[in-house]
Amino acid sequence: MRAEHIRLFEGERVPRYTSYPTAPHFGTAVGAAEYVAWLGALPPDARLSLYVHIPYCRQLCWYCGCHTYITQRAERLAAYLALLEREIDLVVSHLPATMRVVHLHFGGGTPSIVGPQGMTRILQRLRRRFVFLPDVEIAIELDPRMVDGDLIAALVEGGVNRASLGVQTTDPTVQAAVNRIQPLAQVASVFERLRAAGIGHISVDLLYGLPHQTVATVRRTATEILALEPDRAAVFGYAHLPRLKRHQGLIPETALPDAAARAAQFEAIAESFDRAGYVAIGLDHFARPEDSMARALRDRSLRRNFQGYTTDPADALLGFGCSAIGELPAGYAQNSADLRLWRRELQAGRLPIARGLALGATDRAIRAVIEQIMCFGEVDLDRMAEARGVPRAAIEPDGARIRRLVELGIARFEHGRVSVPAENRPLLRLVAAAFDRYLEPGTQRHAVAI
Repeated sequence: MRAEHIRLFEGERVPRYTSYPTAPHFGTAVGAAEYVAWLGALPPDARLSLYVHIPYCRQLCWYCGCHTYITQRAERLAAYLALLEREIDLVVSHLPATMRVVHLHFGGGTPSIVGPQGMTRILQRLRRRFVFLPDVEIAIELDPRMVDGDLIAALVEGGVNRASLGVQTTDPTVQAAVNRIQPLAQVASVFERLRAAGIGHISVDLLYGLPHQTVATVRRTATEILALEPDRAAVFGYAHLPRLKRHQGLIPETALPDAAARAAQFEAIAESFDRAGYVAIGLDHFARPEDSMARALRDRSLRRNFQGYTTDPADALLGFGCSAIGELPAGYAQNSADLRLWRRELQAGRLPIARGLALGATDRAIRAVIEQIMCFGEVDLDRMAEARGVPRAAIEPDGARIRRLVELGIARFEHGRVSVPAENRPLLRLVAAAFDRYLEPGTQRHAVAI
């Protein structure tokens, strides 16, 4: 990435484009009634992806941008699980058939906070309500500090076959600055025990742009994690948004690296994974060449959803739990992010949908364009317009935005084809933003572009 680009776009905020339109544009025009109709309209043979959100943690990490609550109370978790079961049953009652599942993801918060019995309870409920296909992927996000033998045994018994470990950094100084002390030996032990139990697909999440991080510390973290041989790594830039996440104010802004330092940190991590033979995936992922995500990149079946880059082939995504989002052919539907409102609606026998967005043909076409850019760094607009049944003009990028990106060498736009050179991979979001009809210039709700 050129220094000129860093200088020009420092501080500019654009979405991560895990959806289009993005969640800030959801509204109350979509509620429970619309979601019920969308569920009923699904083809009976549709393949489903399920997302289960557990919004609880034992301790607050100061960098966290998720919807989460801190608790030590077992009874609070048990009450949440009971309502989660009620929500599963309620959603299933509106489906046209007993439907097939190709992917299940547990996210949070810290999903494992419910313990072995809680995980078994939810997995059993889901298996009773849906048909899990033989090649289903069942993935869970794990905090390495909360993994023991009993939990691993429950995950194996429940069919979990992929684990994503939240590592972020292995540097003790940085860990102390974000309130997440997690020794490398602890992470290595979890790798070893998961593999010994048969959960062989292990991914890691890493962060750059944290307080006191340097090129040297992120390179050391990458080296130490590569020694554990993860299948995949997601490398995210820390988004400092204390206006939206008040606890992030505990991180002093003076300790945060500037845009140039952030860019150098990402490049150092990327170089480490490249030298180790990993394949660069989209904006910020890396995978071993034999991993299914690398194969999906090669055969162009890679997709992007609310969990980021994915090999999930589902026709629809159903979200369960406080703040969870569903993605159906007709549009997006999000549960209330307010735990009290989520609880109240379910106790009343109603689906807890708080907001969403119905998709028109143009929205769906632009969503496909942005997904192609984010996944493959290129899109043929003529082919996309024809495939989606919309006029080419409906999916044209913003003229001023794309001209600027082309003039700067960030993107190319020739013969109806937009492409991004490999060296500008960290700037994919800026190119995707040129197609965003909803983007509000100057908004502070998104992460910085660099």
